[in-house]
Amino acid sequence: MLLVMPNRPRSPQWRFRRARHQSLGLRARTLTSFGLIAFTTSLLAGIATYSFSRSYLLEQRGNVITSQAFSNARLMGTYLETQRDAVGSLVSYIRTETDGYAVLQLTPEGFYYSVDPLKFTQADIPKELLKTVQSGQAATQKFSFDDHLYEAVGTPVAAVGANYFEIFSLRETERIIGFILTAVIAGLVIATSTGLLLGWFASKRLLRPVGRVAATAAEITEGKLDARLTPESDPDLDQLVTSFNAMADAVQERIEREIRFASDVSHELRSPVTALSAAADVLVSRRSEFSERNQQAIDIMQKQIERFDRTVLDLLELSRLDAQVADHETEDVALNDLISRIMHRYGFGDIPFVSSVQTSDGETRADDETRLDRRRIERILVNLLENARDHANGATRVTLSSDGNTFTLAVHDAGPGVLVTERNQVFDRFARGTASRNSKGSGLGLAIVREHARALHGSAHVEESSDGGSRFVVTFARTER
Repeated sequence: MLLVMPNRPRSPQWRFRRARHQSLGLRARTLTSFGLIAFTTSLLAGIATYSFSRSYLLEQRGNVITSQAFSNARLMGTYLETQRDAVGSLVSYIRTETDGYAVLQLTPEGFYYSVDPLKFTQADIPKELLKTVQSGQAATQKFSFDDHLYEAVGTPVAAVGANYFEIFSLRETERIIGFILTAVIAGLVIATSTGLLLGWFASKRLLRPVGRVAATAAEITEGKLDARLTPESDPDLDQLVTSFNAMADAVQERIEREIRFASDVSHELRSPVTALSAAADVLVSRRSEFSERNQQAIDIMQKQIERFDRTVLDLLELSRLDAQVADHETEDVALNDLISRIMHRYGFGDIPFVSSVQTSDGETRADDETRLDRRRIERILVNLLENARDHANGATRVTLSSDGNTFTLAVHDAGPGVLVTERNQVFDRFARGTASRNSKGSGLGLAIVREHARALHGSAHVEESSDGGSRFVVTFARTER
């Protein structure tokens, strides 16, 4: 029988850790990894170094102390055999290590004698050490006295009925150990910083190919379909380059195939549309000869043929824009004058035109002058004005402004406005907003506006107008003449 264990729900802590890990970028993860490795390695090495050094120093200091104490104990035993009555003077003559203290206990008498009774007395000898020595065994013990570490050595001098003790300060050893600890901490900081620095260099090197891929992908996105990555000497990276270039080739081929198809279809439709238009014109010219019902049918046919013809023309224009084969002729233009002339030429001269861009003073370059393709500006402006006329009760005003590096051309309308949820889609091909679903038009006018804006290194968007309707905005870069 197969037992299937139910999946345990992941804890909130696990999900938080996973989400936090995913939120970190590659550079941050690389820096974190190098930093953690350097910190952990240096921490373990530091702990090992500190522990070994401390043990070694204390052991060496203890060996010196023990050897000195035993030597002095033998010397004291020799003195006591002949000069027991002068034991106080004998203790004061004992030479110990620096900051060392000698304490002598005469077991039969129960008296204690010290080199300096005011600093260290028998009461300060650790009880465990005293008990061990009184039992006849030599011993050592570390203890704290006056907030410092000391080591005491005790040994019985049985031949003369005495116990000898020496107590040594480990203050100097503590100071050296403190220096070692400081060095370990400094090494930990330096190692961690070095790890982070190495991580930064490693991440920079690792992300360099990623940056090139991103830059090339951005070029392809901007319309440079022939952009490709250069081969890499690294075999792993070269595999990535090969795969990316193969993908770009496939994307370019598919896009070009679709563009050719759209262009071919549009061209093939031009002839029948032209024939239909001619036939419709004949019927319209003889409209009075038909019944009222037939006249209505002729009117509907004529409107649909005109719409079809407009759609075919717009598709042809979009296909040329997509293929980047549209004629592009730049020239020096004065925008204020150009916009005014376009508006009058297409029957929009009664719409107010407001410009905050200054004109020429005759000596210096006019602030409204730039170098661009005037036909693109014409298509943008006319399409926006026709969109306002056909879908938004007409345009209320046209504005032009500049921040020095960018021009902003806007058409305000008197329509109901564009829903916030639809503002990102109105510039898509064949897209229709809620207010224009039953209006005429091909559904490609705003898409053409956006493509021409992109060709001018700009963008197009729609927002709410202060007049109550919508404000269709096109921005494009100023180009030096």
